[in-house]
Amino acid sequence: MNIDERQIAEIVKSVLNNVKTTEDAPSYKGVFDSMTDALEAVNKAYKLYRSYSIEQREQIISKIRQLTLSEAEEMAKLGVAETGMGRVTDKIIKHQLVANKTPGTEDLKPSVVTGDDGLTLIEMAPYGVIGSITPSTNPSETVICNSIGMLAGGNAVVFNPHPNACKTANYAVDLINRAILEAGGPENLVVSVSKPTMDTSNEMMKSPIVRMLVATGGPGVVKTLLSSGKKAIGAGAGNPPVIVDETADIKKAARDIVAGASFDNNLPCIAEKECFAVDSIASDLIASMQEAGAYLIKGEQIDKLVKIALIEKDGKYSINKKWVGKDAGKFLKELGINSDARLIICETEALHPFVQVEMMMPILAVVRVSDIDEAIDKAVAAEHGNRHSAHIHSKNIDNLTNFARAVETTIFVKNAPSYAGIGAGGEGYTTFTIAGPTGEGLTAAHSFTRQRRCVMVDGLHIV
Repeated sequence: MNIDERQIAEIVKSVLNNVKTTEDAPSYKGVFDSMTDALEAVNKAYKLYRSYSIEQREQIISKIRQLTLSEAEEMAKLGVAETGMGRVTDKIIKHQLVANKTPGTEDLKPSVVTGDDGLTLIEMAPYGVIGSITPSTNPSETVICNSIGMLAGGNAVVFNPHPNACKTANYAVDLINRAILEAGGPENLVVSVSKPTMDTSNEMMKSPIVRMLVATGGPGVVKTLLSSGKKAIGAGAGNPPVIVDETADIKKAARDIVAGASFDNNLPCIAEKECFAVDSIASDLIASMQEAGAYLIKGEQIDKLVKIALIEKDGKYSINKKWVGKDAGKFLKELGINSDARLIICETEALHPFVQVEMMMPILAVVRVSDIDEAIDKAVAAEHGNRHSAHIHSKNIDNLTNFARAVETTIFVKNAPSYAGIGAGGEGYTTFTIAGPTGEGLTAAHSFTRQRRCVMVDGLHIV
């Protein structure tokens, strides 16, 4: 379904007229004016939740899934309206993924060791109250995804959302609390603050009530968490490369790359950010990408786009935040081009800022390389050691293997769009907290638990 800008504007106006705003946030269930009040309420709720059975947890999660599916479109529209980033249709898909493919209590797998000396049972237990910092790129998706996993693990959650996306994030907090109450759970099991700030974040991180911290954001947030003295899970930055070699199905590779790199205007941290194509097929790939809906720019157009999308200071480039997640058509309009293309592509050298900077914009640089070895070397360099995500289109097993070994990323997608790595068209579950820096990988309920061991000596071993 294609929605033009006029329709989106009308939809956004309607949504904002009918949903609660930040000023109305105290009427959201679980949203408080102060972090102190939020922490007090969630701690009280957790004490009640500790007595809930696995079956009761699953009933709560089932209701969260149900409400997420029924309100996915509303949250998608609100997210675009508040942040000015992304595409409504793609955000709907992201909410559907969260509802359908985020693991619940089935992810908690106890283990048993038996032998001559008896039986030992190892179970996954909650940490308690978890503090979570969420991004503006996936505000409601991250709140819901994290909540499902954390509640499945028996925890309660306090969120400090990104200030630029607090309406959307707190709408999701309200949805979760409505679901919990409908399923017979305690009020304020998931909480947030109406006006998140650095002060509310610091209070949350330092509070003795909070036993674990989870952050989805940039390297600065992760560094702060790791210095907190508490168990911390950090999802950091990435700059995922995609390689296309001479053995690939070129037309399919082009369609997959355009689909992945343009999805939600390249906001997902897993999305293809730069492309390295073996020279013998590069021209065919670029032509096929144009057939798949990409718009090719050249020469001075590239230079002008650099000045729009990036900010240069002392020879170093950073993103122009005003342009993050904007539609490709808006960039093209600035270049004097009228097009509804989903993705802008251009040929550059490997050291071009479009290759080296993670932009989160529907702009993809294509770099020609002589062979797979050069492609791997330059792709690894462009990924900057983040070890987040990487992608390749190839039918050569050695090329697939060598790139995977060299880049060492948490997610590695072969012959598919990048979003297959989080379960969209690929096997495996969905998450929006991908913890590369702290090593948990794609987080789920098990990530938010701690192991407890119960030992029975000389008993219950019956063989």
